[in-house]
Amino acid sequence: MDKDTQPEPVISPMLADSTKAGIRHGFFTRKGGVSEGIYHGLNTGLGSNDERAHVVENRARVSRWFDADPGRLETVHQVHSNIAVTVSEPLNGHRPEADALVTAVPGLVLGILTADCGPVLFCDPVNRVVGAAHAGWKGALYGVLESTIEAMEALGAERTSIKASLGPSISGRNYEVGPEFVDRFVTHDPDYERYFSASTKPGHAMFDLQGLTLMRLEKAGIEAECLGICTYEDEHGYFSYRRTTHRGEPDYGRQISAIAIMET
Repeated sequence: MDKDTQPEPVISPMLADSTKAGIRHGFFTRKGGVSEGIYHGLNTGLGSNDERAHVVENRARVSRWFDADPGRLETVHQVHSNIAVTVSEPLNGHRPEADALVTAVPGLVLGILTADCGPVLFCDPVNRVVGAAHAGWKGALYGVLESTIEAMEALGAERTSIKASLGPSISGRNYEVGPEFVDRFVTHDPDYERYFSASTKPGHAMFDLQGLTLMRLEKAGIEAECLGICTYEDEHGYFSYRRTTHRGEPDYGRQISAIAIMET
């Protein structure tokens, strides 16, 4: 990756039409950043041990892609919760503990950082309300998607108009979990057993987080899609916490997915 190249995010087919309503989005890859070593590329994780100047420049490049000042890229301190915050003005560097953001204010870029968990971007192009959610297994199970939808509705969005796209995240082919993990989901809802398949490791299972996330969105009455991109498998394109863990590496980068109502 050339440091001089610019970010080239993946665009959701479902959300692409929202550009007509002045809404722009992107699921950013590792391409187009200045970080080096294990963080090579567009690492936007302030919580990583990467050189802060590199992370700041990477985030600035994302902001510029939206034609926004760096101070307009809003992210939260993600804690695997079901909390969605409403952003009505620049946060000025403050990152509240939450796992989703929503806004109806043009010019604010909402970003979610991931490295296997599911980034979900929402938009209501009719009422011009957007949202971004970090859906790991805890968030998906305990309601971060539903919290995001409800927060958007409080700003005037309507479920019949909201569309959502699940971006690059770990696939069921690479997400092995133990029996206690399976029990937690099946206890919550016996029907969730269908999101687990047999593993080659005795007593373990493969977990389809993408499938569960898509189901929860559709059950909430939202038109939704999954891009079907696996972060674990595409080392050149994406950071992956699980891949880093398997390799015994000391740290990992985070990619960003972002959405904004553009200023006219």
